[in-house]
Amino acid sequence: LTNAAHVLQQRNLKREVRQNTLETCIKSLQEDLKLSEPPRRIEAIDISNFHGDCQVGALVCMIEGIPRKNEYRAFTIREVRGPDDYACIAEVIKRRFGGLRDRGEPLPDLLVIDGGKGQLSAAVAALSDLGIALRVVGIAKRLEEIFLVGERTPLLLPKTSASLRTLQILRDEAHRFAILHHRKQRDKKSIASSLDDIPGIGSKR
Repeated sequence: LTNAAHVLQQRNLKREVRQNTLETCIKSLQEDLKLSEPPRRIEAIDISNFHGDCQVGALVCMIEGIPRKNEYRAFTIREVRGPDDYACIAEVIKRRFGGLRDRGEPLPDLLVIDGGKGQLSAAVAALSDLGIALRVVGIAKRLEEIFLVGERTPLLLPKTSASLRTLQILRDEAHRFAILHHRKQRDKKSIASSLDDIPGIGSKR
């Protein structure tokens, strides 16, 4: 059932991207977010956890308006104990973009964070610590507000906006990917715990 739902979601996502012509989406984002260049490569980050347990960070990528699954990355959170979205975002950014910087690989034209002002600030601070200048926006789900660095009030785009729908697609895809890997982590932990309860099973068996 989960696989079938995933396939259907992917088909719907691709169909929606095609319906909103790719170039229109990219140009709309450039205009609405006041970017100096069209955002050809966009990445998005989301965090998934259950009461701080098995925390996972997910990063998805869209190039020229098309999701690129081979560029998706999942990060098991290592340094954060307890539910702390801000610290988790900072860890994912340092691992992802510190790695890109060290390997000399290209950075995205735009980074989308699932969340509001707090999550956006955490992302910007982590990038600053790395010495990386990158355009970042946050999108909060409740009112679909778009938070921009240096702006006190969020940007509210029409529901029919190609920019808004592109950001929503990225945010939702990051959320789906984060939940997928969070479930995998929980399943692994559950299996390990069950094995520990079997008499005769120990570190060597």
